[in-house]
Amino acid sequence: MTEQAPQGVNPHIPNAARMYDYFLGGKDNFKADRDLGDMVLSVMPEVREGTRENRALIGRVVRYLCEQGITQFLDLGSGLPAQENVHEVALRHAPEARVVYVDSDPVVATHGRALLADPNRVAMVLGDCRRPEEILSDPEVRGLIDFDRPVAVLMMFVLHLIGDQDEPQRFMAAYRDALAPGSYLAISHVTNDVASERAAQVTDFYRKANADFTPRPGTEIHAFFGDFELIPPGLATGLPAHQVWPFHDPLNPVFVDEDMARMAYAGIGRKL
Repeated sequence: MTEQAPQGVNPHIPNAARMYDYFLGGKDNFKADRDLGDMVLSVMPEVREGTRENRALIGRVVRYLCEQGITQFLDLGSGLPAQENVHEVALRHAPEARVVYVDSDPVVATHGRALLADPNRVAMVLGDCRRPEEILSDPEVRGLIDFDRPVAVLMMFVLHLIGDQDEPQRFMAAYRDALAPGSYLAISHVTNDVASERAAQVTDFYRKANADFTPRPGTEIHAFFGDFELIPPGLATGLPAHQVWPFHDPLNPVFVDEDMARMAYAGIGRKL
């Protein structure tokens, strides 16, 4: 059966967002995405569980930030809609919340706009997080987000899909500089501090896709936070750190597989 793709979308080029959807068990992917995804899983079978646990992690982070009084969320590289999206969790805990999703994939943007029930509270913007000046000046972003007040910027499982040639440290500094005191930055990122040989194999696989795969050492991931103050326990990896981050919830641990837990860092920083 021939797979039908939206106009302008090449279903034969693996797409990182659709591969993530495949790892989650979604249906918004093509054969090329599944084939490359299976190659990744052949080397790192933990990835499937890791992507699912990252969704749980996002929900925990949003809940924590709402409890800190945050009502504005900018989700960069949001990916395809899944269960427990940022706006669903945020509005449950803070009915006055405003959420803007940003993704560079037209298919992701189309799906995102389709799920939005309240355009006065939630928006989906087609944009590239590597271009902060465009994101921060976008009329839709500005229509919902007031950067004179605290904002939570989420970059969950996205920075390792951006290569060093795009200077992620530079554009992350631009986002940090644009935020008001009391704002937060949340990051989850695959590391090569462990299983470096397997990580290198996955990097090679992603050369066939539309995005790089760039796992980084913890020191580089920590640098993305600049001078933001990391909430305890800091940049967390492994058990038991992930089980208590960002707060203790023994019935819903962030990572249930210790090997997978060591292969990713997560942290929340606050601008003083």
